[in-house]
Amino acid sequence: MPISDHIGGFIRPGYNPLLVADAPTIGTASPGGALAVSITFTAPSDVGGGAITSYEAVATDTVTGASFLTTGTSSPITVTGLTSGRSYTVTVTAINAYGPSGMSAASNSSAEGVLAELWTWGYAAYGVLGNGTTTNISSPVQVGTDTTWKLVSASYYGMAAIKLDGTAWCWGRGTAGQIGNGAASTVSSPVQVGAETTWSAISCGANSSIALQTNGTLWAWGKGQSGNLGNGDTTNRSSPTQVGALTTWSTASMGDVSVSAIKTDGTLWSWGANSNGELGLGNTTSYSSPVQVGALTDWLEISAGYQHKVAIKTDGTLWSWGKGEYGRLGLGNTTNYSSPVQVGGLTTWSTVSGGYRHTVAVKTDGTLWAFGRGTYGPLGQGNTTNYSSPVQVGALTTWNAGMSSGAGTELTGSIKTDGTVWTIGWNGYGQLGQGNTTVYSSPVQVGALTTWLSLAVGGPIGYVCAGLKEPV
Repeated sequence: MPISDHIGGFIRPGYNPLLVADAPTIGTASPGGALAVSITFTAPSDVGGGAITSYEAVATDTVTGASFLTTGTSSPITVTGLTSGRSYTVTVTAINAYGPSGMSAASNSSAEGVLAELWTWGYAAYGVLGNGTTTNISSPVQVGTDTTWKLVSASYYGMAAIKLDGTAWCWGRGTAGQIGNGAASTVSSPVQVGAETTWSAISCGANSSIALQTNGTLWAWGKGQSGNLGNGDTTNRSSPTQVGALTTWSTASMGDVSVSAIKTDGTLWSWGANSNGELGLGNTTSYSSPVQVGALTDWLEISAGYQHKVAIKTDGTLWSWGKGEYGRLGLGNTTNYSSPVQVGGLTTWSTVSGGYRHTVAVKTDGTLWAFGRGTYGPLGQGNTTNYSSPVQVGALTTWNAGMSSGAGTELTGSIKTDGTVWTIGWNGYGQLGQGNTTVYSSPVQVGALTTWLSLAVGGPIGYVCAGLKEPV
């Protein structure tokens, strides 16, 4: 269905530009329920040659440009079917018998309305699970009672999350300022990072975090070893510090001690440790400030693993670089590469996640793939074999092609389109969520719920999982 009568040269039958209504006046976009956004607007004062019969509201992903349309007869309209953890702007068009009006101005950027609880399980040292204890848990346990979590990121020493109100929260080991609250102490329950309400994305590394604000600025805090905070030095910081002065950052991923990020112009940038070429700059020199990776402007998604990076371009191709041990780059060998190299020739990759020594990815057809170290079975092949090229996990085509698959330390987790969570691999701390510590080399379902919205696996290093799910 076309989302506008003016797109692609399509004109609705009977369309008469002299008799259509004026554009509606846009209001505010806000959460509208699970995976939805609600938009308010004011009807146009001039309805043209006839009464308005309906309105079309279009929510557009602020990063990918993907659009979702819902029709209504009055304000507000709720646009559904959105992707968890994304932000959208909304435009509204008025329609009468003579065709559509022009589009309204775009609304404010709004997270889709995931009314979500936060649940964690696995390794609990340093209070990583956020439940006030340091006891390992082998089945999902809710963190507090809040239902307004938007997204979560997990690692070995801690977790970081954002709520729908734009606040950022951290917990776990804080001795190098990882909590971001101006202190250097470990906490076992979520603590707010400053007072800002403009955080839009966050990535938690081994000992530091990187986060985006809605104005396109990039901020980092925690352990500054090897320059991974991007501030031109190796100093630890216990509060968010802006990375440069630019307002054009789109996405970022914190690895063990390095970062890669993409700007709104599609360029890729890296900084931090680089002993294995993981910055993609053609060398093994560490940098404490962002440096551009090549000159291309078509980078879409980036994931920082342990000493390697994996990325997807706008054309659906998959790329990797850094440490090639165990075949984690998917290039058919175990060679290190200091510049991006394409993984095969396919153009159907949707999302990718780099872990400790392996990588997992989902294609647009809903198939799940893995490569790298197979010890303890995290590649889902029913064995413990290493694979240096992508291998499909089973034959299903129902894996969520959104950002809901992750690789940790000998651990893989993913969500299916039916809202179920599945895990594979080593389970010494109960991180597979099975209520036991048994190792599984093929996917096993975590409980029986079908209300999971997103999943974070302890990467680039970690034995934990965190998930957001709809309240029951």
